[in-house]
Amino acid sequence: MSEALIDIKGVRHAYQTASGPLPVLDGLEVSVPEGGFVAVVGPSGCGKSTLTRLVAGLMKPDEGEVWLHGSKVTSPRSTVGMAFQNPVLLEWRSILKNVLLPLEIVPTKLSKAEGEDRARHLLKLVGLEGFEDKRPSELSGGMRQRASLCRALIHQPEVLILDEPFGALDAFTREDLWQIMHAVKAEEPFTGVLITHDLRESIFLADQVIVLSGRPARTQYVLDVAFEGPRTIDHLYTPEAAEMLNTLRHQIEIAQGRAPETTRRIFSVHDRLFLHWVF
Repeated sequence: MSEALIDIKGVRHAYQTASGPLPVLDGLEVSVPEGGFVAVVGPSGCGKSTLTRLVAGLMKPDEGEVWLHGSKVTSPRSTVGMAFQNPVLLEWRSILKNVLLPLEIVPTKLSKAEGEDRARHLLKLVGLEGFEDKRPSELSGGMRQRASLCRALIHQPEVLILDEPFGALDAFTREDLWQIMHAVKAEEPFTGVLITHDLRESIFLADQVIVLSGRPARTQYVLDVAFEGPRTIDHLYTPEAAEMLNTLRHQIEIAQGRAPETTRRIFSVHDRLFLHWVF
């Protein structure tokens, strides 16, 4: 396995509220290899988005350390790209100029012409060739999210953080974007961190799924995704997928306090088929 590009070591963090500190992370340990793609799942409010802000250097932990490529993260990193559930595209700029916006803010070695060529290439890669001069309001939600992905990648980040970017889209559009993400990952050399509530999304996109416990969050469980080779949506309808999803659902129930780990059993897909046939 490659050397860890992201290394979160013993991180503890709490938010200050009117009623006192609200602990959200408690001794969190996460390691992501260079070129890897990790999905993070867990109960609502357990600190998943806090984790992404720590990696991006947008906030500092109360305790513990966050390392990125062998360097301790103490401030915002220009080598991190982020895409969110809301694309937040600027209506007064064309799609092409929205994608180019980070190059006006983040230092880059790209010339203006090289930046525009890269933006056009990325838009073509995600299926938006011919829409460069359109305004955001002229695009569908899925198309706007594709443009947001291009904007997050335009400055060639080492790390791409995806904070529930497909959560507001319909099922068919989500599946389409999942497949586009694989095409993008095959061409763009980045290390990915995906925050999601969709377990199917987590196993389709990631090499590894990290389950966080309830707040304050710890690393409760790590699942290595069993798929091999290029993935298609058909992979989600295999016994291997059913087994992984069953395991993750059980872990989420544990994190929510609804399934004591010592008393609940995880049934394999073969067990469930047998029980259905018998009873």
